Amino acid sequence: MSQTAPRIAPLQPPYSPEIQAQFDRIMRGAPPLMLFRVMADNARAWEKFRAGSLLDRGPLSLREREIVIDRTCARTGCEYEWGVHVTTFAEAVHLTEQQVRATVLGTATDACWSKEEQALIEAVDALHERATLNENEFKALSTHYDETNIFEIILLCGFYRTVSYLANALALPLEEKAARFPA
Repeated sequence: MSQTAPRIAPLQPPYSPEIQAQFDRIMRGAPPLMLFRVMADNARAWEKFRAGSLLDRGPLSLREREIVIDRTCARTGCEYEWGVHVTTFAEAVHLTEQQVRATVLGTATDACWSKEEQALIEAVDALHERATLNENEFKALSTHYDETNIFEIILLCGFYRTVSYLANALALPLEEKAARFPA
């Protein structure tokens, strides 16, 4: 994505008080991401996006959540969202440089992952490729995660696939300080 402007113009400041409050809540005071600015200019799309309720931490650990998100974004070729998440969370969740690279270029069986993380990545890959989990994949996942967490994993994959569709199809320019896919 070498384009410098998205296909749909983002909302420009000053924002309405309601939109500013929503941005502040999501971004915790940081400037809103291009994705949010583009979405917020379409009231229905913005409301549906926020209603997904997956912008919170949920029942997974932050590390597990980020592995699911990073792998989903990598598999969909969404450098925009992958880069935002890696820059914002990789260090905080102790993802090594090798693990960050593996979210894009590795496999579920890479030695850099724990057994639990391998099951997560295997599930993300299966959902990406087939939109389902076979019995062995589900069993591997349920060995490490309860039903609440399994729902969250599936929902995160779907939500961030949608985010990837948005960022890729709207040709969002990469955030200036966000990480880039490894070569």
